[in-house]
Amino acid sequence: MTTLELPGILAREAGTREGYRVVELFIGAQHPASGHMRLIAYLDGDIVVRVDPDIGYVHRTMEKLAEQREYVRVISLLERMTIIDACNITLPYVEAVERLLGVEPPPRAKYLRTILCEINRIASHLYGLGIGGIFLNHSTMYMWAFGDREVFVHLASLITGSRLTHTYPIPGGVRRDLPQVFRDEFEKAKRYMLRRLKEYDKIFFNNPVVRGRLENVGVLSRHRAITLGATGPNLRASGVRYDARLLGYAAYGELGYEPVVGSEGDALERVWVRLREIEASLELIDRALREMPEGPILAEQYVRLIPPPMRKKWLEKGRVKLPGSYVRLKTKPGEVITRGEMGRGEVTYFLVSDGGVKPYRLRVVTPSARNLVLFDALARGHTLMDLPAIYGSLDYFPPEADR
Repeated sequence: MTTLELPGILAREAGTREGYRVVELFIGAQHPASGHMRLIAYLDGDIVVRVDPDIGYVHRTMEKLAEQREYVRVISLLERMTIIDACNITLPYVEAVERLLGVEPPPRAKYLRTILCEINRIASHLYGLGIGGIFLNHSTMYMWAFGDREVFVHLASLITGSRLTHTYPIPGGVRRDLPQVFRDEFEKAKRYMLRRLKEYDKIFFNNPVVRGRLENVGVLSRHRAITLGATGPNLRASGVRYDARLLGYAAYGELGYEPVVGSEGDALERVWVRLREIEASLELIDRALREMPEGPILAEQYVRLIPPPMRKKWLEKGRVKLPGSYVRLKTKPGEVITRGEMGRGEVTYFLVSDGGVKPYRLRVVTPSARNLVLFDALARGHTLMDLPAIYGSLDYFPPEADR
């Protein structure tokens, strides 16, 4: 095989197939943007005629491993799928377990879950925007987005005590209450981010060079987005008003969320939707902090499991250390389907219980797995150098698809 010299890409000629010259594009595994993902492109000259995504293997086998662990211990396993969006990916699973347990979390716990989900969403969007900047060789965008992301990682650590893998929602409530300093810290973060979003518009969204790379590139029509099963900002950028938060899980039903919807469906519109969703998430957190009720953070039936000498002390501190018996919660036999809206789109869980302390079956459909089909659908007919722009606009997260 012949090694080809292409701008910014290491490629290998692999002969011809179906009448086309076949080139393997290694936009990974060393590329900072793609992880273990690579694309195999079929080219006619400089025109892409087909793209085969090779998602690679992390060998996490999470769905099978979940059958070997108690329900509570599965939470810390699942959040590794999308480590940058941990609360959004685990919350629908926790709600599925709660339905099998027949327990309802206290109202305050629902608001706390919503706040952390929106913090994770902002951090996830900034991660995606930074990675998109890398694909376009826009290093300023990469450094700005990753630097600003730290502001929200810090906010998440104030609530949960950890930066990324929070394991915060648990069956019946959450692990910690809001610390006193959080409201002030959030106010500072909100003012900072709203100011920064105006600068993002100048340096990125309204940058003529960036617009030249993204505008009218990888256009996904409304009809095609629905037909292909696209989800998340990639779906809403095509004019489809669908967001799993409209289902009203956690506290979203009380906060009255209105999704950000685009119209053009091109790569630029997908970036625009993410920028505007950061504003919407800041507003949601602000509203949740104002309307959050006082009260317990854990269901009464689980509070009673805490040894009496420790109960008062832990509840006053707002940090609950659960006893060993909590791990072996026994569910009712049955099947449950739950949904949630992650930064990249809808995540769906199918959980089957045989009445034991571990899942009988667990199946997950993640947004990156659903959006994988877009690589081929959107790249066809574009030039080779449009491919990284399309890739960056899709905000694909490789470990989320290979689970």
